[in-house]
Order: sequence, then C-alpha cells, then structure tokens
Amino acid sequence: MQIEKNAMAGTLESSDALVTVEPGEGGIELEITSSVMNQYGRQIRQTVLETLERLEVKDGKVTVVDKGALDCTLKARVECAVFRSCDKSAAGIPWGGVIK
Repeated sequence: MQIEKNAMAGTLESSDALVTVEPGEGGIELEITSSVMNQYGRQIRQTVLETLERLEVKDGKVTVVDKGALDCTLKARVECAVFRSCDKSAAGIPWGGVIK
C-alpha cells in the first residue's frame, strides 16, 4: 500500500496511541514519543515496523504518540491510519485479514 495523504488514528487518552501517517520521500521515517519509552520503546518500534511491513508500506513518515497502548492497539491504530490515507472504502478494507 502507498500512503497517499495525511491521516490519523487513535487518541491521546491513557492506554491508547495517536498514529499519524504522511507521504514519504523514500523509506520509512518513524518518530515515537511514549510515556513508557524507557521500558518498551524497542517493542513499540518493532510492532509499528512489522505492521507497516505486513501492509506493504515502503515509504512514509509515521509519528506515534503512545500513552501506554498494548501491541494490539498499536497494530490497530497503524492499520487504520494507513487505510485512511489510501481512501479505502469501508467495503474494501480487509479488517482482520491483514494483521495477524
């Protein structure tokens, strides 16, 4: 998938994450801010990058503001932001089929 426009998913509530995606200029640029960065920063980064890889996103700027979200929440927020950026219709979204 290709990120075509800016899109967001999530909130800044506790135990959630706000994920923003933007079109990129070659490669994935990932910026993470987290209240639990010292404890889980590597896991957050790995989860986001694996999700982007499963969605076949090759270029884009991804910003994650994490407030203690679980891995499943991070995956859902990244997936939703990418689908929103591609203007996928509700009928054309393979919910549950892409993320394993």
